Amino acid sequence: MKYIEEFRDPALARKLADAIRTAADPNRIYRFMEFCGGHTHAIARYGVEDLLPSNIRMIHGPGCPVCVLPVARVDEAIALASEHDVTLCTYADLMRVPGSKFDSLIKARARGADIRMVYSVTDALNIAAANPDRQVVFFAIGFETTTPPTAVAVKQAAARGLTNFTIHCNHVLTPAAMRAILGGHENGKAANVVLDGFVGPAHVSAVIGTAPYHEFTRDYAKPVVIAGFEPLDVMQAILQLVRQVNDGRAEVENEYTRAVTPSGNLKAQALVAEVFELRDRFDWRGLGTVPDSALQLRPAFTAFDAERRFPMDLPAGRENKACACGDILRGEKSPTDCPIYGNPCTPENPLGACMVSSEGACAAHWTYGRFREAETQKETA
Repeated sequence: MKYIEEFRDPALARKLADAIRTAADPNRIYRFMEFCGGHTHAIARYGVEDLLPSNIRMIHGPGCPVCVLPVARVDEAIALASEHDVTLCTYADLMRVPGSKFDSLIKARARGADIRMVYSVTDALNIAAANPDRQVVFFAIGFETTTPPTAVAVKQAAARGLTNFTIHCNHVLTPAAMRAILGGHENGKAANVVLDGFVGPAHVSAVIGTAPYHEFTRDYAKPVVIAGFEPLDVMQAILQLVRQVNDGRAEVENEYTRAVTPSGNLKAQALVAEVFELRDRFDWRGLGTVPDSALQLRPAFTAFDAERRFPMDLPAGRENKACACGDILRGEKSPTDCPIYGNPCTPENPLGACMVSSEGACAAHWTYGRFREAETQKETA
């Protein structure tokens, strides 16, 4: 890649759109899930759906780590900062994710809790080093992309002898979520949605490689095309998926070759394996309890586990019954199907997790998609 503009070129976009329209069989419906929230954002931002024929339907997936975090884990973060008198460090988006009873970390901070927004786990580590008499907890969240930096921080804390630093681990795994979407687990809630293939995540795949996706082509006959985040990346992936479906193929194809390899980042994988191990089960918003879908610290590093240092016995988290975020994350509904979308739930006043992060389907649609719908309504009026 020489320039980003090459992947946003309008002339190339028109050629790709023509190729997709030519390849798409008008007598069938194509249903593709873009798993990653970054793709959801790109599709909405660049109006990719406007360039697709009406029989190709993009379905939003659960690939936004802020969105899939269940209410109970948000409640634990609030309780850590409010009741255990720790310094809780987290990313900005998490500050506004609603917990039970419409509470949130930003509201807890307004009540006096020591909650700090950080850009990276290293910031939290430095805060702990600078305040040895203060317990500092990093609320760790994310898919495979953000797990290696957390592993580095834990190892650094151990090497520096920081006894006042812990993490509240919420790192989750992409293949497990895809498996859950397809109904390949017993304890969670399988999605009631028909899919013809996946646009595979970009940054996650740069870490884990293409190999983990072969189970979906082998066991579920669903093609996977890994794509970058630029609009032409996504369009090329859609074209490849259409061609696979037409040919009756189910293969893993890698559109994002400039960053993703079959084996992925082996050094990052080894680092994660050294520090973390699988949890038996983990709760996801929208997917329920999914086995082997998240990570926890290995026994050698449990001294840095906030859940062990600050045990809590909280009541079950209470979801907002009016919010359809769970259904949207499973691909069963779109943002506009939610009764509170846009009124009263907006990015400035998020009542559901999907409206918080820019990668959330509701936030992406509110920022970009609603204007597309308004123009469509004008044209058909």
